[in-house]
Amino acid sequence: MKPTEEVLQDLTQPSNISVHSDVALIGKVKSAIAADDKKRKENEDEPLRRKRDLAPIPQTELPRQFEVTLWDVLHTLARATALSWRGAGRGLAEHWGALKYTQALAGGRDSFLGLTDEGHRIADHYKSLQSGELGIGFALTLAEHLLRSRFPDHTVTIVPADTALRAGWALTSRDKGEKVKYRYRPQYFAEVWRPGEPSLTIPLACKGNHGDTATSAEQLASASAHAEAVHIGPWNETPSLLFSTQLPTNGGTMTVHALQAPGSGGWLFPAEVREPNLNDPPFQANVMPGIHPPTEGLVAPEPVRGCHVQAKDYAWFQESLAHTTAAGLMAFTGSGHATARHLTDRQGRKRFTGLEHAASMSIQDATHALSGTKYVGTDHVFRLNGPRVEAFSGVDEEVFRLLVRGDVEEYRALVHASRHVRPRLTFDKDWGGPVSVQADGSVLALRLLPGQDEAPRPVRGQSGCAG
Repeated sequence: MKPTEEVLQDLTQPSNISVHSDVALIGKVKSAIAADDKKRKENEDEPLRRKRDLAPIPQTELPRQFEVTLWDVLHTLARATALSWRGAGRGLAEHWGALKYTQALAGGRDSFLGLTDEGHRIADHYKSLQSGELGIGFALTLAEHLLRSRFPDHTVTIVPADTALRAGWALTSRDKGEKVKYRYRPQYFAEVWRPGEPSLTIPLACKGNHGDTATSAEQLASASAHAEAVHIGPWNETPSLLFSTQLPTNGGTMTVHALQAPGSGGWLFPAEVREPNLNDPPFQANVMPGIHPPTEGLVAPEPVRGCHVQAKDYAWFQESLAHTTAAGLMAFTGSGHATARHLTDRQGRKRFTGLEHAASMSIQDATHALSGTKYVGTDHVFRLNGPRVEAFSGVDEEVFRLLVRGDVEEYRALVHASRHVRPRLTFDKDWGGPVSVQADGSVLALRLLPGQDEAPRPVRGQSGCAG
């Protein structure tokens, strides 16, 4: 069993992943689509709508050997799942679920990431969960990189699609309102924005597997249907990004297979109705389900299943994206009431307005100064190979104060202005472990709990991350 201090050091060591995006991959995905369409027809299932025009992502935007650090990826995964309803945290705040992967992968500056013995043990029992969650972490890490490369003067934030869409649509049987009645949806949106300007919203479909390239081609075929289920702007013009992360269990190279669906849509240009006001309270809209094909002559075709953000809803949707992002940041601090103020009832406001209790989620009750900056958040203590370690998640104190009082406009101005100087990833000797600070002001840090012997102590039944 590796000493805990060595585990903490390894989390900030750079390594590499392979990225696959070329014409040959598109051919494999098209073959997978054809096979699935044939099977669906034989079973008399409804045919799926998919993104029609897929293209490789240029190497200038996404290098085929991409350097990552595991702690940054886990920070991205934790932030992305802070508002999820999956119960992956088993009674804890959702984002702590990312900590179970602190020893799942290993590599080096001159090598590629791969599953460790610990990673294999997780895969043996929770294969789908592991590949799905790590697939999210790596996909979103790559999506942020390529979009920042494509739009260097903008800020890029990741928004959970289900939470954002619930501000306008009833997605499942438990949601109040007229149901969308379609189970395909992108998992996330990437919002590309500058203060005071229209946002570009790009659906992201993220999947993962422990198989081979053929499995990833099948997943990308499915991802093309998930991405197609939300249109923003004109019919069939919403750009999308599709990812399938391959985590081989046979010692092969970890690879992210990625494609894009180009399009001129996705921009939330303000209509004549009104300009967005991001400081307005979150509004629960009731948008009619269905995506509207263009009118042919005098005949308006029947809508197809899915969610369509049309021009009249651009201002509201931009406000919804901003509030959902703010809610995710506040959930990351453990402040239930601050989270709730940025959500509607259908988005889960009531989940965060009850008693703030550590057994049900987290309590915002921790403050730490890291490299001269004060962060407000919550903590979690667990055993890592014997010794107790302390995890801390939070946000910059100034960011926290702005969002607690609902000043989303000022928060976005602050984050945008500091987007190049704020991010930091290091083993902080003063803190005593890995510290990741991202452009949105969030921080994820881990260290041996002060006041104990750093040497690992054998503890029966304790291995890896335990509550």
